[in-house]
Amino acid sequence: MRTIFIITLLILLSLNSFSQRRKQAFHRFEKKNALTVGILQGGGSLVGVDFETLITDRFGVQFGAGYIGFGGGLNYHLKQSIRSSFISLQYWNQGIGSTFAQNIVGASYVFRGERWFTFQIGMGVPLQKGPALPRSYDQPPVMLMYSIGAYFPI
Repeated sequence: MRTIFIITLLILLSLNSFSQRRKQAFHRFEKKNALTVGILQGGGSLVGVDFETLITDRFGVQFGAGYIGFGGGLNYHLKQSIRSSFISLQYWNQGIGSTFAQNIVGASYVFRGERWFTFQIGMGVPLQKGPALPRSYDQPPVMLMYSIGAYFPI
């Protein structure tokens, strides 16, 4: 009886250690980049694209552009995956040249679903007012930053 107990214990321990190795091996091959397409992506562009790459398991860098604007951000993922939601410190530049409206720096929460859906919501501080905004427009001290789209791990 004692021998059966010891053998069973050894088998369970070996299965457990094997499963740990499989999880670590799978984690090594997980994708580290994502492409996001959507409305107000790419620095708050009307329609834009963002590219993100993970530098570590949780920290990522993103940059993007669209019609008409560009932006970038530093991201902290809540889980060790490109598919996880994250907190982002972002810069948005809305417009270029004579179409420049404003630029914003702010923080956002970005939700990523398990498959493809993503949206973000956050608050930002406007830095400059551009020639595309009417002179009579009073910029608020804090602005809402939001976007919606689809992401694709690559």
